[in-house]
Amino acid sequence: MSEEESRRGREEYRGSQCPPDKIIYDEARGEYICIETGEVIEEKVVDQGPEWRAFTPEEREKRSRTGSPLSPTIHDGGLSTMIDWRDKDASGKRLEMKRRLEVMRWRKWQIRTRIQNSIDRNITQAAAELERIADQLGLPRAIKEQAATIYRRAVEKGVVRGRAVESVVAAALYAACRIFKIPRTLDEIAQFTKTSKKEVARCYRLLVRELDIRIPISDSTDFVPRIAAALSLSGRVIKKAVEIIDDAKKLGLTAGKDPAGLAAAAVYTAAQLFNERRTQKDVAQVAGVTEVTVRNRYKELIQYLKIKVPEQ
Repeated sequence: MSEEESRRGREEYRGSQCPPDKIIYDEARGEYICIETGEVIEEKVVDQGPEWRAFTPEEREKRSRTGSPLSPTIHDGGLSTMIDWRDKDASGKRLEMKRRLEVMRWRKWQIRTRIQNSIDRNITQAAAELERIADQLGLPRAIKEQAATIYRRAVEKGVVRGRAVESVVAAALYAACRIFKIPRTLDEIAQFTKTSKKEVARCYRLLVRELDIRIPISDSTDFVPRIAAALSLSGRVIKKAVEIIDDAKKLGLTAGKDPAGLAAAAVYTAAQLFNERRTQKDVAQVAGVTEVTVRNRYKELIQYLKIKVPEQ
């Protein structure tokens, strides 16, 4: 028990004949005792604190147990409990058939009580879609939670009504990627949905407008590491590609250009300079742009930046 709790305990027993400063707490016995008279003022006191001790803030943070973390990817935030599907008891033994049927009924009603209205049902369905698309794109948990938060706000504001859940989820994921500067294009996200890129883009614009989401401007340098890694290029190619993009920004060559296309051209140029040659077709496929885009941006870069690319 902490010193603060012990002090509060002494103050509670000021009605006793013993002076408050003579009352101590015996942790081993769970008793408040007067050290002068030996009187037991209260016994069987329940210690509400943890059973462990910590001597530093880091140790206290590491040892604290507060249950599973809250998550916006679950419709109730992860506050409710769940009945497991394994049909086993506390010792790990499989339940008998009669008991399993009983637990099945519990589980059914427990699910029904967790999802009580149309908003909960909508968010539950969207959470499943979000997990599916995010897993196929290899997105981190922070992106999932941000997308779930955006979708929840859209549901509460009535933006989702009349639109396909899948399209709005894909749009929320794209917005989350833009916020965290994760290089994912609309084409990449839309290919894992049954809807078109046009519909996802429409939902994205709707979310940004109705929810007043602040989206940072896409930077070509965000796409460089991903493109280079997919093509198995070295770190010096990545560094040179970023330098090429920075030089292009100073000359105003990046204005109005597709960030992914410009990044692809910069990576292609840097790879040529270090003799780690890749075809324009390979670079274009990885970046999600056309060969024509890579070729045009490449010509602009070497022309205006006066880059001398060694001949093959």
